[in-house]
Amino acid sequence: MEFIRLGIVYIHLIACCVAVGLVVTSDLQMLRRLIRGTYPATHDSAQLDSLQSTIVNALVALWLTGIAMIWIDASHKGIGYFDNPKLQAKIGIVALLTLNGVLLHRAVMPALKKAGSLLHMALHERRLALFSGAVSAVSWCYAAMLGVGRQLSWKYSLLQLLGAYPVLIALGYLVMGALTNWAASRNSLERRLYA
Repeated sequence: MEFIRLGIVYIHLIACCVAVGLVVTSDLQMLRRLIRGTYPATHDSAQLDSLQSTIVNALVALWLTGIAMIWIDASHKGIGYFDNPKLQAKIGIVALLTLNGVLLHRAVMPALKKAGSLLHMALHERRLALFSGAVSAVSWCYAAMLGVGRQLSWKYSLLQLLGAYPVLIALGYLVMGALTNWAASRNSLERRLYA
């Protein structure tokens, strides 16, 4: 059973690396374009679909391997295994990440494709996109941190483990909102100057 669990952990790790890598690189690319003023007038729909599909597949793999690891560990350690605050935090964050993924898939991505660009979205749609993006980026990175932080098990309460989580989401939302507003203002000014 030890080698089976090791194989499951390995697949879990690969899926996490793929998802976090894609989220971080796409977010950094967006930040770079906003700062440089090279934000595209329209997004590449095929690229967005590919990114979304890969992240969904990675999330499904994470759920399946996570459930398998929990089942193996709980069968050896008993029901008290679920009292671990780190495990509770990970499950909670991944559940929120999944719900946020549904929101991204059903509301944010269609609005983004329709508008063609984050900067051209209606204000309420842009705010939803920025909030959902902040939840996504913070959740993926936070869940990965909890996953590698073995020393966190049983050492801290659930409240202590999750204390920084909403603060980071709020900071991410505020920073991206300010940056996006600045980029939209700059684009508007440039269009008026060169019209």
